Amino acid sequence: MANLSSPRYQFLLALQFLLLVQSRVWCYQYKVGDLDAWGIPTSANPQVYTKWSKYHEFKIGDSLLFLYPPSQDSVIQVTEQSYKDCNLKDPILYMNNGNSLFNFTAEGVFYFTSGEPGNCEKGQKLYIATGNGTAYSPAYGPSGLPDSAPSYTNVFGSIPAPPSSSPSQSVPLLIMAVIGFVVCALLDGNL
Repeated sequence: MANLSSPRYQFLLALQFLLLVQSRVWCYQYKVGDLDAWGIPTSANPQVYTKWSKYHEFKIGDSLLFLYPPSQDSVIQVTEQSYKDCNLKDPILYMNNGNSLFNFTAEGVFYFTSGEPGNCEKGQKLYIATGNGTAYSPAYGPSGLPDSAPSYTNVFGSIPAPPSSSPSQSVPLLIMAVIGFVVCALLDGNL
């Protein structure tokens, strides 16, 4: 039988636990618009937020970072109807510190727009769907866009895409756990 009180066994068990826990807490913080800050889209890239949301996959635990000058702008979370109509009254959430962070705590559809009058009508709004199987509405989402990724002038090189979350990530961890238990048993002379 394995000696559960041996320091070597406890160390290996703790190491396995940390590896398993780490695999379940991978979350990402996305800067809205990547290289572009939260603001009115330029004429060169009028659909920056629509394109941006199409090329990212969001899940529970991820967060959105909106960067903007706090004296000039804000971010509000609104209902679908308020998003369509650019209605700024009665927002679900109001953020105005210039460094606003929104955390996804549930699957669903989330609508954001600028809190400044007139900015939403100029295209400063964002539609995000989290979870699997959520489709974009052709009139309000990015599904009507071309399949090629947008290109940005970037002096820093390409922006790496975050790894997609898939069940295949948990398989190596299961194998690591089994190997760890076998190593512990071998060290204690039980195999």
